[in-house]
Amino acid sequence: MGSRSRLAGFVGAAALALLAAAAHAQNAPPAGTVVDGSLKGKTLTFVSYGGIYQDGQVAALKEFVDKSGVKLLNDGPTEIAKLQAQVESGNVTWDVVDTDDFPPFVHCGKLFQKLDLTKLDISHIPPGQVGECSVPAMNYGMVLMYKNDTYKDNPPKDWKDFFDTAKFPGTRAIDGSGSPLGGLIEQAILADGGKVDAMTPADIDKGIAKIKAIGPDTIFWKTGAESQQLAESGEADMIIMWTGRAMTAVKNGAAYTPVWKDWLVVMDQLTIPVGAKDTDASYALINAYLGKKSQEILTEQTSYSPINNEAQPKVDASVAAFLTNTPDHAKLGYQQNIKFWVANFAAASDKWTALMAGN
Repeated sequence: MGSRSRLAGFVGAAALALLAAAAHAQNAPPAGTVVDGSLKGKTLTFVSYGGIYQDGQVAALKEFVDKSGVKLLNDGPTEIAKLQAQVESGNVTWDVVDTDDFPPFVHCGKLFQKLDLTKLDISHIPPGQVGECSVPAMNYGMVLMYKNDTYKDNPPKDWKDFFDTAKFPGTRAIDGSGSPLGGLIEQAILADGGKVDAMTPADIDKGIAKIKAIGPDTIFWKTGAESQQLAESGEADMIIMWTGRAMTAVKNGAAYTPVWKDWLVVMDQLTIPVGAKDTDASYALINAYLGKKSQEILTEQTSYSPINNEAQPKVDASVAAFLTNTPDHAKLGYQQNIKFWVANFAAASDKWTALMAGN
């Protein structure tokens, strides 16, 4: 997804707080439901990040458009500053907005509406992925890839091995494309013998120090394309990669293998802006998007994992091997404590920026 920052899903108190609201979600029409002619004469603007991804989302919404009669306009890429200007001026032209993980938590109730879960069927979304102001748009992950020739019959098995340069020497490549990788910092804390269930700002320093201790051979890639090139050229011995880029690299002949233990959960999110002119229509679009068939189309078009747990997209084995929603992979995913990173984002960003600059 370009060089946009990525932070994984939330857990703990935030998820528990949603349980009461989720209990009422049974009143919503089943995900994927579209009432014939229900939005005839209306217009909705859907905002996302363009390219194959947004094309796939539009394809997933085709039945919704055809049956409801709505006119669907597309805009993008998503820019928080642009949305903020709309909200502050009182002239909101966007109706449903696809965002990164982080913005719906930072701007919940300010730029993004708190969702009425009685209007959405969230019963098929993986646990812990529904936010107060968002539902997931798709899933993918950040996974540790290791070079087969380097480690042969003694490959790394988890993040602890990633940080152990004595037992597993070699060049590491890390996502340096955007904001701090909270999930990776947490894994660094764990590898250093710390705990993440009650983190404090001081723990950020410990995690950053553990990453820095990997040494001068660390590569911080800036784009997904760069990470893929590192794998295809065999330049790095271990690479933290987005699953889509990892899949493509392997399809192109990169001799690397993924480590699925504690892969870092990542998701785009669907939101409704504060001040959207027809929220009922926005809810109808999102509920249709969450349906089994729509999610199958999305995955078949984009190779991103569906967020409906009943979806069974028809994809080839090379794609299926990197989908994060399979039972074996889903149970191994690691969801970071996003509440902590929201509260400590400024400090974490400063320290991460310094790390990127070699300080």
